[in-house]
Amino acid sequence: MATQYGISGTTAKGIAASVERAVAEGSLAPGVALPPVRRLADGLGVSPGTVATAYKELRQRGIVVTRGRGGTVVASAPAVASRRPPRVPEGLRDLAGGHPDPRLLPALVPPSRLSPGARSHRSAPRLARLEDAVREWLGSDGVPVEQVTFAHGALDLIGRLLSVELRPGDVVAMEDPGYHHLLDLVTASGLRMVPVAVDDEGVRPDALRDALRGGARAVVCSPRAQNPYGGRFSVERRDALLGVLRERPEVLVVENDHASAVADAPLWTLAGGGLSRWVHVRTVSKFLGTDLRWAAAACDPITLARHDGRLLLTSGWVSHLLQETVHGLLVDEGTRALVARARETYAVRRSALVRELGERGIEAHGVSGMNVWVPVRDESAVVNGLRSHGWWVAAGARFRLSSGPGVRITVAELEAADAARLASDFAGVLGESEATYGG
Repeated sequence: MATQYGISGTTAKGIAASVERAVAEGSLAPGVALPPVRRLADGLGVSPGTVATAYKELRQRGIVVTRGRGGTVVASAPAVASRRPPRVPEGLRDLAGGHPDPRLLPALVPPSRLSPGARSHRSAPRLARLEDAVREWLGSDGVPVEQVTFAHGALDLIGRLLSVELRPGDVVAMEDPGYHHLLDLVTASGLRMVPVAVDDEGVRPDALRDALRGGARAVVCSPRAQNPYGGRFSVERRDALLGVLRERPEVLVVENDHASAVADAPLWTLAGGGLSRWVHVRTVSKFLGTDLRWAAAACDPITLARHDGRLLLTSGWVSHLLQETVHGLLVDEGTRALVARARETYAVRRSALVRELGERGIEAHGVSGMNVWVPVRDESAVVNGLRSHGWWVAAGARFRLSSGPGVRITVAELEAADAARLASDFAGVLGESEATYGG
């Protein structure tokens, strides 16, 4: 046994199982380097080829990643370990979670009409009235709605599509910085990521072209309320991205419009640009309720068949009770008014923080959605410094692939009156950090 690492086994499967067990139990933590192939082989008395095969299996299953000269390390979110956000310390103002203001969410009332009898809905998985509402909702924003489907949230749909479209080791172009749960999902699926830089207008065309030339077979992007950067497509950016994507018609384009109704930005969708393979997905958790794990998607015919075929073999359909609840909220005038109020409120709160930070000479990004991204030199110093002032913000490390450090601040519950105090505390923390580490 290689006692220093707690790895044992005499076959590739045995070695892989030993590493997986250690990761699941926490004795091999995310980021920990595994021993080089030859060293572990010598320690276990096996051939280097046996260890190499074990490491390959672990990579394909999203448990480890290879970083060139950095060797093989445990993935930041290994597929066998539960990765929950850190608990917010008592007494701190939570600006890290990315959640909506609960005061701006409608009351969730179960439908009075329940599904009749204990029967399968596989033959009619989608409520016709909800399909009609979805077609009206997406179609009004220019999304083609000839084919629509439902899923248990965006991550559920994207994970299912990647599993049927790609194979372990294939490359996915991902926003950088990007939504950490999506980054974790791609890694856990045994896929490789290539970073695509973003700015205030979303994905940068030059970075996307480089990613496609590097072999990316799928692209995942956000047209507005990009998480964590807060960018949104302009019509010019949308057109430039379409020009790049048309050069690779075989690539699957996944457009994640997660905060649609409260993004405070028009939708300039890629979906209506004549692409061969595409899907536009929307969820409702940011404005109807965080417990509504439901997504609507419009897509091309091939994508629809592949998604629904795999859905049929797994959960079969999305609960009709859930569909009834979502439909009731989508068509309710009172709920629509509340969602409009939430959109306006988040815009005021986001703009207030960006303005207050800017007045203190602090660069901040957030032109749509409910998050603000602030580039910093030392994430830990800023997070811990703000903690001492009673604020809890998210370190940017879990959102980044190769982009520079920063912190994400969720403004959903940050009253505009509090923005000045947070900005002043932020400026003070940066000043202390510069005094400690040098300007």
